Amino acid sequence: MTIAEAPSRVAAAADAAARWHPGSPFRLDQTLFPLMRGAADPSFANDSAGFWMAFTTPSGPVTLRLSSAGLAADAFVDAQAWGPGAADAVAGVPGLLGAGDDWSAFDAPDFHATLPRIVREARRRNLAVRLPSTGRMVDSLVPTILEQKVTTLEARRAYRYLMYRYGKPAPGPRTPVGLLVPPTASDWLAVPSWEWHKAGVGPQRSATVMRALRSAVALERLTALDSTQAGAKLQTIPGIGIWTAAEVVQRTHGCPDSISVGDYHLAAYVGYALTGRKTDDPGMLRLLEPWRGQRQRLVRMLYLSGFRKPTFGPRMTVQDHRGH
Repeated sequence: MTIAEAPSRVAAAADAAARWHPGSPFRLDQTLFPLMRGAADPSFANDSAGFWMAFTTPSGPVTLRLSSAGLAADAFVDAQAWGPGAADAVAGVPGLLGAGDDWSAFDAPDFHATLPRIVREARRRNLAVRLPSTGRMVDSLVPTILEQKVTTLEARRAYRYLMYRYGKPAPGPRTPVGLLVPPTASDWLAVPSWEWHKAGVGPQRSATVMRALRSAVALERLTALDSTQAGAKLQTIPGIGIWTAAEVVQRTHGCPDSISVGDYHLAAYVGYALTGRKTDDPGMLRLLEPWRGQRQRLVRMLYLSGFRKPTFGPRMTVQDHRGH
């Protein structure tokens, strides 16, 4: 896996640019998918030019555009970036796109043979997926807290409202219309209580955001720890439990094992996929225990298998607190 100087036509159009060669089959769309908070996430865009994202680096805000080409071992990704954080963003592209994500243990013949057939088939069809690592704790933590104990629809509606109110226009001359840089920790801390209310975010979740971000510098230092240590440190913050910590380190560290215990749908989904029967969190953990160390990879393959669990049963009610 190498990162090289971008072709002159690519570099000339950006503040910083590079070409990354993964050295093996690679799918940009599958790798980036877990980072997006739905198709309408204001910090992401996708058009004929590639995938666009906006975020803040230690040097400032940036717009990053990624486009891929090639097949199998000759696949490459062109990265172009605009704004004060351009150089940081381009240097971080390999990590972002899973350069450190090693599937060799998962694919080892003895281990692979123990996997359920549905997982083996999904892996055979999806050799090009990587687990991404953003290294950005605040950008992952805030929307995850917004997803605590509410429906995905409700959480994403709240996130979009707050992004449109407090996000900033992405830098660059030709960025997609509406692309926004997520608020920084200080921006989130400045959100008044009535705006959280208008977004449909209850006081418990907004208070958790505030508590976590008052130590934003220490929070970002967690990216230097391994995923297990980072997840444990996150859980020392009141309001952050095992589900939130797992969801965060899956994105910030590309953790291959963290499981979102407490998720409204995951345990039932895993149960139906592996046994044909619904299960709860303890049951899910028992089912996944033989593959400890690789459990998130297994869950990722289940999702990519196309399996859908039965849709009967109770649904979580969408709450709207904005009129109260």
